[in-house]
Amino acid sequence: MGTITLMLILIIALTSAFAFSQKETMAQLQFNAYQIWHRHQYYRILTHVLVHANWEHLIVNMIVFYSFGTAVEHYFDMYFGTIGSYYYLILFFGSVIFSTLLSLYKQKDNPYYNAVGASGAVSAVLFTAIFFDPWNPIYFFGILPFPGIIFGGLYLYYSYYMSTKKTDNIGHDAHFMGAIFGFFFPVILRPELLMDFIKVLFGGSGQ
Repeated sequence: MGTITLMLILIIALTSAFAFSQKETMAQLQFNAYQIWHRHQYYRILTHVLVHANWEHLIVNMIVFYSFGTAVEHYFDMYFGTIGSYYYLILFFGSVIFSTLLSLYKQKDNPYYNAVGASGAVSAVLFTAIFFDPWNPIYFFGILPFPGIIFGGLYLYYSYYMSTKKTDNIGHDAHFMGAIFGFFFPVILRPELLMDFIKVLFGGSGQ
């Protein structure tokens, strides 16, 4: 279980570790809206997921990704059978692209805006897990348990609020967009799953 998640984590971890000591590699792979928009370096939309700002950034993202990615792989296998693995890859890479769109538009004329990390994709995987089991507890800071659906609502509000404040260098737009993509992706694949979500949500128990 979680084979694809583990493979992605290995690739991301190795590339990030290499880029920590290779600033040229970091600069070449990171998301830069100006370079993408004006110089057509479209590969950056995908490659920024491979590098992280520091070890803490990498480790936190990969722990969250592993925790919820393995669960989502299980759900996809259960609901979609052998094609579930392909859908999971589409979820991951689709969210990488979708989560950058707002930042790409907002920062297209700012050559100094850079972003790195898998946070948009990790947010998508987290919210897909919430979709399938909205009442499953998520432990805030690894200590305080919140029902997934409550945590998700607070997370979306916080990401939106912080994106309007612009007081830090965190890609809150990517977090927000990734979360939206991840939540609705199963519905795109199988619309009747929305009714299952509603039943679980108001039934008050996980699947």
